[in-house]
Amino acid sequence: MAAPLRVGAFFFGGVEMDDAGAGPPNPMDRRYTNAQCWDATLKYIDAAVEAERLGFDSFWTTEHHFQYEGYEVIPNGLLISTWIAARTQRLRLGAMFNVIPQWNPLRFAEDFATMHNLSGGRGILGVGRGTVPREVVHLNERGVSIGSHDNPDMAAADAHNREVFEESIEIIKRSLDNEAFSFHGKHFTIPQPGIPDRGATVQELTLVPRPIHPYEIWQPVTSPPTLDYVPRSGHGAVFWNQHPDFVKRQWDRYGELFADSHPGAQIRPGEHRMLVVTVRIEDTHEAAWASARNGHDEFWKFLGPYGWSKGYMGPDGKPAKPGLIPTLEESTAQRMYLVGTAEEVAEGVQYYRDLLGIENLAIFPHLPGDTYGKAVEQMARFAERVLPLVR
Repeated sequence: MAAPLRVGAFFFGGVEMDDAGAGPPNPMDRRYTNAQCWDATLKYIDAAVEAERLGFDSFWTTEHHFQYEGYEVIPNGLLISTWIAARTQRLRLGAMFNVIPQWNPLRFAEDFATMHNLSGGRGILGVGRGTVPREVVHLNERGVSIGSHDNPDMAAADAHNREVFEESIEIIKRSLDNEAFSFHGKHFTIPQPGIPDRGATVQELTLVPRPIHPYEIWQPVTSPPTLDYVPRSGHGAVFWNQHPDFVKRQWDRYGELFADSHPGAQIRPGEHRMLVVTVRIEDTHEAAWASARNGHDEFWKFLGPYGWSKGYMGPDGKPAKPGLIPTLEESTAQRMYLVGTAEEVAEGVQYYRDLLGIENLAIFPHLPGDTYGKAVEQMARFAERVLPLVR
């Protein structure tokens, strides 16, 4: 018998657009007002409240900065999640993802613990390394950036990002899990040596507050080094926008590495792993395709240059070349997007359930440009018409 399925909803938190699609305007030519961005924020929060009413287990926010073009306008998932927690009773709240190199790790740990405790233990610690260089560069003091298809000459900076990220995660975990802690690494020394305090020098720090409830850590897996790091660290792995063959290979490898690095631990086929699927559900197949196309094309117009399409399979069975801007036909053929009637989308979910033994699923129902009303409708269709068809 399959394990119970936990289902979450993941939103970018973008501005509603009336010109989404493959053609003009260029993404960077849009400029939305502060009022329009704030309107999106309020509707985003309302959508989370609706997710709880519809029975979703979790709601996933984002962390992005400086995006005047309106794709992702939520800069602080922890603050937003605290407000959502005050308006809900059951919904678990995470981020895909808090961009850890953009934070002082101790400040982040304090903020997460505060949100987690105030919510009654509903916080989920989602962590990542970042996507957009203009964000990362301006929000850290250690010269951290990130590589992408746009800036392939940034390989060294990307490696530096990984080092800072992994040290930051160790600091966060030590501070959340221990009464007192210290850390001495390549990029961080905590506490700084020689700090006088009441006749002695500081040897350890104590985080206040620390979690009073257990918490989970989830991280995206998009590269071989991350696939090696995540299971050994005990983090849950999140997979999105990858061909099923690639996901299956990494999904199973995660299980092997987790078992190797946690002697005696028993891990189910879908445990500690999550799949994100983009969905569009309408009354007819044709209506779903028409409804999905502009948002799909806008998504890839925006994110293709950052290398997000490397999870597609090329004609040779290997990952597609960087910078691919896929068509909706390609995305559905590769099962990246589940588009159609409730029955068709349920068949797609069941395919992954059978292939991977999924226990944790998140849907992405708010395509770039969609109204929030449309996204809430998609959540309702999924909860009420799709899930009852999935075994």
